[in-house]
Amino acid sequence: MAEMKDIILKKFAEVYGGEPGARAFFAPGRVNLIGEHTDYNGGHVFPCALTIGTYAVARKRTDRRLRFFSMNFEHLGVIESSLDDLKPSKDAGWTNYPKGVMWAFGEKGMEIPCGLDILLNGNIPNGSGLSSSASVEVVTGYILSEMFGLGVSNQDLALIGQFSENQFNGVNCGIMDQFAIAMGKKDNAIFLDTSDLSYEYAPIKLDGAKIVISCSNKKRGLGSSKYNERREECETALKQIQTGMGIDTLGDLSEEEFESAKMAITDEDCRKRARHAVYENQRTIQAVAALKANDIEKFGQLMNESHVSLRDDYEVTGEELDTLVEEAWKVEGVIGSRMTGAGFGGCTVSIVKDEAVDRFIQEVGSAYKATIGYEADFYVVEVGSGPCEL
Repeated sequence: MAEMKDIILKKFAEVYGGEPGARAFFAPGRVNLIGEHTDYNGGHVFPCALTIGTYAVARKRTDRRLRFFSMNFEHLGVIESSLDDLKPSKDAGWTNYPKGVMWAFGEKGMEIPCGLDILLNGNIPNGSGLSSSASVEVVTGYILSEMFGLGVSNQDLALIGQFSENQFNGVNCGIMDQFAIAMGKKDNAIFLDTSDLSYEYAPIKLDGAKIVISCSNKKRGLGSSKYNERREECETALKQIQTGMGIDTLGDLSEEEFESAKMAITDEDCRKRARHAVYENQRTIQAVAALKANDIEKFGQLMNESHVSLRDDYEVTGEELDTLVEEAWKVEGVIGSRMTGAGFGGCTVSIVKDEAVDRFIQEVGSAYKATIGYEADFYVVEVGSGPCEL
């Protein structure tokens, strides 16, 4: 991190000039170990923050101008805006995410008093499903809170990030990504009940194993993907179950309760979506119990079952993710593997025994290229902490 701090401060001075007042920040990316598409269904999720993420430098201005520069999109140069022009636009590109957070602060009664020069540099693979957008939102919120003395709690930073993504950027996401990033704790995952935001930290003790992220390199945009459609299908299913049952969310149901009530759902696709939401929530609860009992094999088995459900009932995997997971299952030393994130491209997460990591990358990588026609990227990751000033 110290090395990256030097790099971003140097670049900031090159882009904006070397006047004093520049401060450097970091917010992680996240991976969800299990509990996918449960967060907007009132269920449990089990994500952790990573040691890769978004680095940022910011400096106050004396006017109301906003200037943004990303080292990931250097060809775009400095993108200018203003605190008086906080509305989403296609032309604004990636700056819609930090601008959305500034807008959300204003909506929550915290006006930003002056403009900023901001530089970002992310080492999360772009479009990978490791939540680069939520990482940008959280680091922006953290910058605003720290630089203007607003004292916003990390949990509120998560809620503001979600609010901005829903209302400003039009992606109907749940709370998991922003929460995992804002509340991350080293060597722990977060067992979060999304219905009431109660949570506990669960130590990730992978003695003799590593978390490996396999990035499909299939680009996807959440807003235009079928994400919102899946959400609507779950809402339809919930309304139909509620006609005969007093529940608030699909996450309130046990498997048995769902099986007895499922015929109230008239559309078969909606029924399948709801089945995934209910069973995945129960799998997540079981997975955390398995981890606490040091039963990593059981945890891996539940990861595998999660992928099958996402493939067959939720239908969000696609050929790329299925190939990565099915090839992973063939490699000796793989404890569990599943798609992670929204799906339709992005990444898989696998727990792989130390001695099998190199073989895993080689065998899954070559099989993927042979099937899909282009290469996947692999990242051996560690569980990191939440946002900080560097």
